[in-house]
Amino acid sequence: MVIIGVDTGGTFTDFIFKKGEQWGIYKLLSTPANPAEAVLSGLHHLAPKEKKQIIHGSTVATNAILERKGARTALITNKGFEDIIEIGRQNRSRLYDLTYQKEPHIVPPNLRFGIGGRVLNTGQEHQQLDLEEATRVIELLKQSKTESVAVCFIFSFANPSHEKKIEELLETKKVPVSLSHEILAEFREFERTSTTVLNAYVSPKMHTYIGHLMSEISKGDSLSIMQSNGGSISAETAMQESVRTILSGPAGGVVGALEIGEMAGHNHLITFDMGGTSTDVSLVDESLSLTMESEISGYPIKVPMIDIHTVGAGGGSIASVDVGGSLRVGPESAGADPGPICYGKGDRITVTDANLYLGRLIPEHFLGGSMALQAERLDGFFQQMAKKIKLSPMELAEGVLSVANTAMEKAIRVISVEKGYDPREFTLFSFGGAGGMHGAFLAKLLSIPKVFIPQNPGILSAIGMIMADVIKDYSFTIMRNQLNCTAEELSTLFEDLEKRGLYDLAREGIGEENVRLERFLDMRYQGQSYEIIVPFDLNYISSFHSLHQKTYGYQNENKIVEIVNIRLRARGIPEKPKFQAARALKEQPPKEAFLGEREVVFDQKVHKTRICARDKLLSGNRIAGPAIFVEYSSTIVIPPFAEAKVDEYGNVIIEIME
Repeated sequence: MVIIGVDTGGTFTDFIFKKGEQWGIYKLLSTPANPAEAVLSGLHHLAPKEKKQIIHGSTVATNAILERKGARTALITNKGFEDIIEIGRQNRSRLYDLTYQKEPHIVPPNLRFGIGGRVLNTGQEHQQLDLEEATRVIELLKQSKTESVAVCFIFSFANPSHEKKIEELLETKKVPVSLSHEILAEFREFERTSTTVLNAYVSPKMHTYIGHLMSEISKGDSLSIMQSNGGSISAETAMQESVRTILSGPAGGVVGALEIGEMAGHNHLITFDMGGTSTDVSLVDESLSLTMESEISGYPIKVPMIDIHTVGAGGGSIASVDVGGSLRVGPESAGADPGPICYGKGDRITVTDANLYLGRLIPEHFLGGSMALQAERLDGFFQQMAKKIKLSPMELAEGVLSVANTAMEKAIRVISVEKGYDPREFTLFSFGGAGGMHGAFLAKLLSIPKVFIPQNPGILSAIGMIMADVIKDYSFTIMRNQLNCTAEELSTLFEDLEKRGLYDLAREGIGEENVRLERFLDMRYQGQSYEIIVPFDLNYISSFHSLHQKTYGYQNENKIVEIVNIRLRARGIPEKPKFQAARALKEQPPKEAFLGEREVVFDQKVHKTRICARDKLLSGNRIAGPAIFVEYSSTIVIPPFAEAKVDEYGNVIIEIME
């Protein structure tokens, strides 16, 4: 059995594979028109005849929402609540934009249907479902060529009978249906409806994509899909609950960073994943940072997701001059086709082109020499833009990198400083194809003392996928408080969720001996509108006070504490790759690691810079900057103000010297 992790990005599709005891990596250009083409091409190249266990991170669901190319979706809800997805909350993302207009919702008004019937918050049926009206609505769905249906009735998490009845009626029409009590069994009808609608919108697209992959791989192969919460699920589950896969690629990178960082003794990390199209950052304070308050393209998603902040700054981000004459970088990207100028077809300057122009990319070693970069194409384009904004070409190239670095610095501040964390107390865990060229500069901007760059950083998201647990998340609204609910009663309430978790993981092929069940509570002070997630144990009340103090800077033990939701995380622990630490450390690098010298620009000055083959470096080796490490999946830049060392696991640790 060949184990393969696959991550589809905007520019490259990355693979890591294990055959027997041997590990290998592979990259090829993505195929944006049909991402499956690159995935299948790579699988055929790596293991054309062997049986394969595939874990895949996909951007199909994300792109379907961003590009508004999902299924034609209808909403069925209670009469009078048809427009809840349009009304939403009173939040304003662009408060001072007097001309702001909301984009039309993905479910148009003529596809929102209200049906008589009502369940109370206690679960009691107050008004029976109007079956005659339901039958009429379902006939209208057929006439409107609806491709998918979201069903969300008020308080269906307390009593789902009305939603189940609609599902029975829809089964006769063979229309895919998403039920809110299965997707998100929690109160707050707007967020629950939005999440269910998004699931209905992307599931047919994911069903087609995954179905195509399943039809092209061998019968003995298995396929799992990475979730946004840092765990994987079976392909069958992903086709039904596609909303859980929206950030699957970036999530794999954060999981890989956590596992590899812990192994090397670093468990306070800021992850920095710079790819070809965007940069994703997350904070790891001994564990994954999860959030229940994500959104994509303005639509709330209330399923557990790793707290990842994304900015449109990557290797392929395009540099431009705005109407005021200022230099801008991104969010538009050159992608895989046409790509940067140096790839041979592009005609707009990108971050990758700027790095190459300054000598920080080594053309003959890009992708291990398998993809030639055309440095000779750059000069005319840089001369033309530099003249336009009255800079030298060298100043322009460094300006492009500075603007990109500033955007990424702001992103890191969002997930650290703005949430009460000091970046100086963390290590910057840098990966992605372009991360190694920018990590040291970002660390200096943020006063972060160290940058951690793992082996094969360009494919870490794929590595994280094969290191990820199989994870199932469950939740249920209970609305209790510390006066009317004991720890014993809460334990009883978890039992049904735990039975469901064990059953679902068994269906994923995980034995009970490899299952870990983790209990959490959503808690708040009485009168508050939002909750904190607290691990459930006998000290859950005092834990809540402490977490409230840490999060908001105060606590009030005289206030009544409410328990709003219970949460269960069922984790299936698969066999994971193990890495051996080197027994001997040697400070002086071997001669064969040095490939020569190049002239490289740093701060408008030309520096003679050593070029090193990373795979020839040994544990314990130290190299002072300026230096450039080349490897198959990435390039690492060690500026003059930094020094690099190789730890016992082969990771590069860059120490900022000033």
